Amino acid sequence: MRQMLIAAALAALLSQPHCAFAQAPSPDYDPALAKHVGADEYGMRNYVLVILKTGPNKMPAGPERDAMFKGHFANIARLSAEGMLALAGPFEGTEGWRGMFIFAVTEIDQARQLVATDPVVVRGEMVPEFHKYYGSAALMLVNDAHPKVAQKRF
Repeated sequence: MRQMLIAAALAALLSQPHCAFAQAPSPDYDPALAKHVGADEYGMRNYVLVILKTGPNKMPAGPERDAMFKGHFANIARLSAEGMLALAGPFEGTEGWRGMFIFAVTEIDQARQLVATDPVVVRGEMVPEFHKYYGSAALMLVNDAHPKVAQKRF
């Protein structure tokens, strides 16, 4: 009972405009956009980050490797269009680290299913490492903005 009274008193205190901990919503806050991108009250959301590392089956240069990477880029485009992939890109100069995905899913098993559709993973050219990630929900806006700044496509 005592804990309930303390919690109620604290909630009442925090709701007062003079309270140092009470915060008014940001004047830039757009509730419709926040809902669209899945933002919590801090403008954040859960994702799964996938680090793609060099795999055991390095495919030699040639038409088969070119086709595999063409399929890799097509898979990225498909997952982006479906709203499942928030961000993707290669790493440069980091030994063994090839690239990354940030998936707009909350569970690693969901990300495993999505990564399993990528030809570079299927062929063993790259192997995925999965991590839960909490980041800005604004990442969900990258795929809409990217075509506006890209002169060429992969």
